[in-house]
Order: sequence, then structure tokens, then C-alpha cells
Amino acid sequence: MAMEKSREKSSSDSIQTQSGTILHVDMDAFFVSVEQIRRPELRGLPLAVGGLGNRGVVASASYEARAYGVHSAMPSGQARRRCPEIVFLPGDHELYQEVSGRIMEILRSFTPLVEPLSVDEAFLDVSGAHRHPVEIGHLIRRRVLADEGINCAVGVAAVKFLAKLGSKLAKPTPTPEGPSPGVGVFEVPAGEERAFLAPRPVTDIWGVGPVTLAHLNRIGVATIGELAEFPLERLEQVVGKAHARHLHSLANALDPRPVVPDTAPKSMSREETFARDLHSQEELGAELVALSDSVASRLRAAGMAGRTITVKIRFNDFRTITRSRTLASAVDSGVVLAREAKQLLKAVDVAPGVRLIGVGVSELEDPDHRQLSLDDVGTPLWHDVDRAIDRIRDRFGGEAIGPGGTKAAGPGTTGWLRPN
Repeated sequence: MAMEKSREKSSSDSIQTQSGTILHVDMDAFFVSVEQIRRPELRGLPLAVGGLGNRGVVASASYEARAYGVHSAMPSGQARRRCPEIVFLPGDHELYQEVSGRIMEILRSFTPLVEPLSVDEAFLDVSGAHRHPVEIGHLIRRRVLADEGINCAVGVAAVKFLAKLGSKLAKPTPTPEGPSPGVGVFEVPAGEERAFLAPRPVTDIWGVGPVTLAHLNRIGVATIGELAEFPLERLEQVVGKAHARHLHSLANALDPRPVVPDTAPKSMSREETFARDLHSQEELGAELVALSDSVASRLRAAGMAGRTITVKIRFNDFRTITRSRTLASAVDSGVVLAREAKQLLKAVDVAPGVRLIGVGVSELEDPDHRQLSLDDVGTPLWHDVDRAIDRIRDRFGGEAIGPGGTKAAGPGTTGWLRPN
């Protein structure tokens, strides 16, 4: 008994001490959603993307088709028998890759730590972000919908396994009357992982297929809680040593795998959509200061700096333009980014009204490799100030200090201050 209690305490401590907050973002019926954007007349219909012949398979199905039991990997002939009125479309994978690339860039605008799993899902590590991870999840959903017209679900947890399970639980549910909306963002709170998992079926664990399920059923294990309490030594005899350890760890919410980006990010950006159109350089300049500060903070957290600064402007008629400038040396200072961004903005007539503005930095490199250029002569170097700001935020939170003149700081201020 004492040994069992010690093992339980060790598992709990391992969960609590794992660093980082992980998001799993999963598009809803991705291929179908892309096709419905291209052909809006197909919205609301039972629709599938996949092989057209009887020997083909379903790659993606709309929620209207899922209400008939149609799902991915199902033979096309079986899908037609279940839903005779289903509409089949051939896949356009070049288009799907193009849309996926834009979505992945949206995700990278929130954190450089993005690990794509496929064209329609990815893990994100947002432990360095200043916003609450659930808030980031909702922001991601709104941004993907606004920019690409596609809904997605987000799972939030301390480990990958639970984040992926969370996104599954956040999705809509197919019904004969149409899809029933899901919660959109599902969080498994830290410290509640084992209690959350305990009543769930063992099939929610990665690696529990029909064969493993049959083995677990024979030993009376139906829920994840029962699997977590089952003696590991006996489990090894049933399903093998390696598989048993994998299942036992996940059942106890232990998943040490970090988010591993596939490549170094090519750019970082932030943008803001306004509740009302902005018409003045002053208002938009204040927004650029806040956005530049956020991008610079993320650059420093990732150990990067960039040479090309881009301002994105979307007008009230949805016309979108960008203006860019490449500097002689890479920068990671919010002050410098804001200065250059506001210079780019000055060349744009904003009187018609701006609904969205953004700041991006590309041509990223290691800031330790940059050299002092002539542009820096006579200009304050903000390195020490930026690092001091980072230390304050690490200790007191992201809102503890901000650039003067922004909404958070209040009007008429300069420099850096801590808001009241």
C-alpha cells in the first residue's frame, strides 16, 4: 500500500512539474471546408472528398455526411450506401497545401513553437506567451475563421496527449438536424488530469486499437482510471513490456514529449482587427507600438532577430496591402520595430478607414551574429532596456510593463511604465 501511494505521488508530481502549456489545433473537416469555400452552394449538404470510384476511400466528410455514419477512411461504396445523396468531390491537394501553409503561418504568429502533424492539425507550445492559453485558443479560432473561413477546435493541456484529446472534445457533433456546435476550446486544467481521464474509455488513449482493446477487456480494464491503477507488471504480461509502459504512462497523464517545430520559423507577426475602423495615423501608430512590442518580445524569447519589417493594412472594404523595409542589421527591439513600422505607415492614406493592422518581421537570424551598422550610430541601443523589460514580465506577468502611449499605458505617456 505504501508503495502504491508513493507511486501515485510521484506520478502527480511529474504532471505538476512538466513545463509548458500545449495547444492542439485541429481543423474541422478540412478538405470539405476548403471545397465549400470554393463552392458555397455545397454548404449544408452531405459532402465527401475522396476517391470517386467504388474502390476509393473517403478522405474527409462533412458533418451532414457524418450524421449518416460516413467517416474518413471508409470505402466510397459503403459511404454511398449509407448516404445515397452524398456528393463526392475529387481531392485538390495542391489547394489544400496552400491553405494549410497560410494556416500554419497564422499559428506561428502566436508562437514560433509550432509542430505540424498534418495539413490540418498542429501542436503549439505557448508557455512563453503573455496571454492565458485558453484565450489564445479562442483568438486562434477567430483568426483562422476570419482569414480562411474555416472552423477549428483547440485543446489546451500540459501534455500533448491531453491537448489532442481536448481538441477532439471541442469539436461539433453530427446530428440528423445538422452539426451541433462544440465548445471550440476545451481545457484540461493543470492538476486535474487524472481525475479527468479516470472515467473515460481506454479507446481514448493512443495505441488502443481493436487488438489491444480485446486484451484489456479480458483483464477487466474498460476505463482509463482502471488502466492507471492496473499493476504495470501484469499489464506487461498481457500486451508486452514497451506497449504496457506506453499505455500506463498515458493513463497517468504522463507524456514528456515536447513540441518540436519542423523548421525554424521564417517570420513572426502580430495583427489586430478593430471593433470600429480607425482613420488616423495617431490611433494606428499607437496600435503599431503595442504590436511591435509583442513581436519583439516573442523574437527575444525565441532567441531571434529580423531584418525585414512589414506592415499589413486591411481597409474597411477588405482591400489589403503590405509595406516593407529591410534594415542593414537584424533587430529584436520593440522600440526600433515601432519606429520603422510607423515610418512605413506614414506613406499610406488611412483616411478611408482601417479595420486591421499588423506588424511582421522576417529574414530571421541569431541576434548574436549581427554587427553594428551605420544606422545604429548616434541611436540608443535598446538591448539592456529590452532585457530588463523581459525580466520584469517574467517575474510580474506580461501586463506588468508596456510601451508608453498605448491603450494599456494611457494617453500622453512616453517611454516605459507600469500601468496602474
